Amino acid sequence: MAAIKKYSFIPINSYHWNSFNGHPYCILIVDTIFFQQVICDESGKNLSSIPTDLLQNVTKLNLKNNKITLKHNDKEILIRLSNLAELFVNENTITLLYNNSFNNLTKLVILDISNNCINTVHQAALPASYRLTVLNLSYNRTTQLDSDVFSSLKNLRVLNLQNNLLESYHTKPSFKLTTITLDGNPWNCSCSLLDLQIWLTASNVTMENENNTTCTFPNTKQKFSIKTATIQPVDCGTEKLSLETTITSTYAIKNQSTVFLTALTSNITGNHGTSAAFPFLGKSWTFLVGVLGFVLTTTLLIFTAVKCPTWYQYLMSYRHRRLEENDPEMLQQEFSADMSSFPAISDINEDPIVIFDKTNAFEPEEDGFIEDKYIDTYVTEES
Repeated sequence: MAAIKKYSFIPINSYHWNSFNGHPYCILIVDTIFFQQVICDESGKNLSSIPTDLLQNVTKLNLKNNKITLKHNDKEILIRLSNLAELFVNENTITLLYNNSFNNLTKLVILDISNNCINTVHQAALPASYRLTVLNLSYNRTTQLDSDVFSSLKNLRVLNLQNNLLESYHTKPSFKLTTITLDGNPWNCSCSLLDLQIWLTASNVTMENENNTTCTFPNTKQKFSIKTATIQPVDCGTEKLSLETTITSTYAIKNQSTVFLTALTSNITGNHGTSAAFPFLGKSWTFLVGVLGFVLTTTLLIFTAVKCPTWYQYLMSYRHRRLEENDPEMLQQEFSADMSSFPAISDINEDPIVIFDKTNAFEPEEDGFIEDKYIDTYVTEES
C-alpha cells in the first residue's frame, strides 16, 4: 500500500530557531519519514524586499511585519521557491497585487496577505495553485474584486475578505467555499449585491460573523444582514440590463477614443522623424463623419429657412422656363398682360394691342429696303 504524505503545519513560535544549511533563521522539521518542512522566519526585520539568500527548498516562509511591497524583484525571488506550502506576507506595505505575483507557487496551500494597503487585485494575481485552500485578504483597502480573481483556485475553501472597502461582489456558481468572512465592508444592499446574496443562500457556505455582516447602503436597510436584506429580483432585471448597456456603450466609446488618440499620437510622432505608423481606423469612422456632415447640413438649412423666410419662399417659388421664339400667341398674351399692368393714359387713343400687331407684322422685304410712307407722300406732293 502506497504511503500517504501528511502535511502538518506547526506554529513557527513553538520552535527554537537554529541554523540550517548556513541560514540562521531556518530550521528543518521532519514530520514523517516521507516529508520534511523547511521553515524560515524573516518577520519583524524592517525588510523592504524579500531576502535573496532564502533556501530554495523552503516550505514555510514568514515575512510578517516588514515593509515589503511585492514589486518585480520580489516576484523574481518567489519564483525560485517552488516548494512553498505556506506564505505569510501580512502586515507589510503592499498596495497592489500585480498579475503573476505568486507565479510558480503551485504547491501553495496557505496564503496570508492581510493587513496591507491593497486597493487593487489584478485578475491573474493569485497563484494558479490547485492546492491553495486558505486565502486571507482581510484588513486591506480593496474596493472591487473581479469574479474571475478566484477562478483558478479550484480547491479554495476558506476566504477572508473582512474589513475592506467592498460594496458589492459578483460570484459565480462554480465558486465553492466552506467558510467566508465578509464583515467590516460597506455593503450596498441593492441589485449589485443580488448575485452574492443568492449564492450565500443557495450554497452551503458558512458566513463568519453573520450578525455583524450588515448593509451600509441604502439607509432604509442599515443593520440588516446582507444575507436576509430584501432585494427584489424582478426590480433588478431592467436595472441590470440598463447598467450592462451603459457599461457596453461607455466601453465602446472609450475604445474608439483610445484608438483615435493613439492614431493621432502616432501621426504626430511620425512627423518628428520616427517610424510610427498610423493605425487603420475602420469604416465606422467614415460612417460617423457622414452622419455628422448630414446633421450639420440639415441643421444649417433649417436655421436658414427660419431666419430668412422671404428668401426661402423666393427660392421655392422660382421656376425657370425658356421662352420659345416660335410661339407668337404666348408672346402676345404675356405682352398684353404686361401692358395691362400699367395705368391707362387718357391722351393716347391707340390700343396697345394694335401697336403690338403693327410691330409684330413688320417684315423686311427681300431687297433689304424699308418702305417709308413719309418719303412717298413728299414725292407725291412735289409731283
